[in-house]
Amino acid sequence: MTYNNNNRVTRSGDPEQIDLIDLILQLWRGKWLIAAFIAIAIAIAAIYLMFAKEKWSSSSIITQPDAAQIGTYSTALDILYGGAAPSLQGIQSNVFNRYNAAFSALAGTLENQEEPETLTVEPVVKGQTMPLRVGYVGHSAEGAQKQLALYIQQIDEQIGKELYSDLRENIEQQVATLKNSLENQEEIAQEQKDLRIKQLSESLKYAQAAGVTKPQIQQTQDVTQDSMFLLGTDALSVMVEREASRPLTFGGDYYGKKQRLLDIDKLQLDAKSIHAYRYVMKPDLPIRRDSPKRAIVLILSVLLGGLIGSGVVLGRNAMRNYQRKA
Repeated sequence: MTYNNNNRVTRSGDPEQIDLIDLILQLWRGKWLIAAFIAIAIAIAAIYLMFAKEKWSSSSIITQPDAAQIGTYSTALDILYGGAAPSLQGIQSNVFNRYNAAFSALAGTLENQEEPETLTVEPVVKGQTMPLRVGYVGHSAEGAQKQLALYIQQIDEQIGKELYSDLRENIEQQVATLKNSLENQEEIAQEQKDLRIKQLSESLKYAQAAGVTKPQIQQTQDVTQDSMFLLGTDALSVMVEREASRPLTFGGDYYGKKQRLLDIDKLQLDAKSIHAYRYVMKPDLPIRRDSPKRAIVLILSVLLGGLIGSGVVLGRNAMRNYQRKA
């Protein structure tokens, strides 16, 4: 670019150059048009903020249940299996892992709905299974808090019913096993009693045939089945009557199983008394929504409106210059 007689002359061979001052002046002259686009963008943003669905996140921290929350379940297992029952710590861990799996399954189900819902579960400390942080995204602060609490309780009730159902099945199986064992022992004891009465009756017949009425031996510990008739008809008759009226004889194992059966029968089970989690932090009430962010939306609308307005102003001036040159 050169000057000749105070007039600016542009050489046709020079490449086009951008004059920043000229651009600024053009934008300043079109400031009202730019302001109009900004106003339109702000209006559109305001309409969006009015009708856009809000998202609020509520979160809670849960961990494994304490001893009291699974007391009836643990007691029932102790009665059912005695020394073979799992430890309290093992029961707490297993119940909470079951809760975690059910909660994760619910989160996947909600995500695959026609209208997806966002339910999250993740460890508070990476690499550890507990405690867990669970969260829910709703359309209002109160709604997110209430829905999260509802889902936590819903899974808890589901696990309680499942554990109760499993416990009932185990009780039925254990009761059937104990009853079969007791019946077998009673049958064996009855057979032993019948055999004893038969042996005494046979000895009584031999004693009557031999005419032995009084005991012929002094040491009863030396009596065998073959020599039992030597006790005499009087003693053998009394022994037969006594043996027939005497109740069946059982060992300690029989009465131990009988006691377990009675304990099982007196169990007071209730699915509502079984809980699979404990709150570390209850669902909180969010004070800031996740989206839409009003400040960010308004700032972006101003920037977008300004960019569009500036583009229109510069484009319009460029077309005018092109037409003038043409």
